[in-house]
Amino acid sequence: MEYAKSFKELQVYKVSRTLASDIFYLSKTFPSEEKFSLTEQIRRSSRLIGAQIADSWAKRRCENLFVNKLSDADSEQYKSQHWIEIAFENNYISEQTMLDLLSQCRAIGKMLSAMIDKAPQFCKKRTSNLNTQNEF
Repeated sequence: MEYAKSFKELQVYKVSRTLASDIFYLSKTFPSEEKFSLTEQIRRSSRLIGAQIADSWAKRRCENLFVNKLSDADSEQYKSQHWIEIAFENNYISEQTMLDLLSQCRAIGKMLSAMIDKAPQFCKKRTSNLNTQNEF
């Protein structure tokens, strides 16, 4: 099994970018009075999913930090679900659009959960034999 060399190769990251892009373009149709509330919130939460995945990749030397950042990404996908449902309830998106976006969120959530469960496989262990005084 070949491992990803970059977070950009992760399927979960790719799906999160697609979700963020879909939400960005859909939110352009929201009423102007939503600019500083729903539009900003839904864009922010959907964009932060990928950002947290990227951040988790940088934290792979410490499994706890890696898992924490993946948990943050999962939190953002749940927030995105909330805002998607609000957009539907206010008739800004169709039911089918809502279902499609929620399906993307759930797929992201499943992939994040799998990564969390397999965190040791993603995290690098320090194998340096150097004296700690010389590591700085």
